[in-house]
Amino acid sequence: MELYFLRHGEADWPNWNKSDDERPLTKRGKKEMREVAKFLDRLKARPDLIVTSPLPRAAQTAEIAADYLKAKLRRDELLAPGFGMTNLRTVLKRHRAKVLMLVGHEPDFTNIISGLTCASLKLSKAGVALLDIDPEAEKGKLLWLFPPKFAKR
Repeated sequence: MELYFLRHGEADWPNWNKSDDERPLTKRGKKEMREVAKFLDRLKARPDLIVTSPLPRAAQTAEIAADYLKAKLRRDELLAPGFGMTNLRTVLKRHRAKVLMLVGHEPDFTNIISGLTCASLKLSKAGVALLDIDPEAEKGKLLWLFPPKFAKR
């Protein structure tokens, strides 16, 4: 199965005084996500389904991606910060698809990608990785990883 990991865009609000869980994307974060979504469309990324963390910054990221990629979108509480391998197993069973895109947070995505592939990496904000995984064996191959700056080229 093909599994995309898309990290939410920029949500840094220097004077944010509400819960961290409530932070939305910044104006720059939304613009950058539109560029990334257009880039994914040019790459012919065609997820059957996009599943997102319920946090605003991830949900906004997923909505932008779903719009450009013409994909169905669902929210799943398990993709909130703290997402790990046990959660991944449940999400893959709950949202069966041949090509799935997950939208969420760090360091969760880097840890899972590293665990599946043994790769040493870091997923930047608005970065995206594509893995070919065997869900039963919980092993995979990293096909590519792009930081958002690739979307501008």
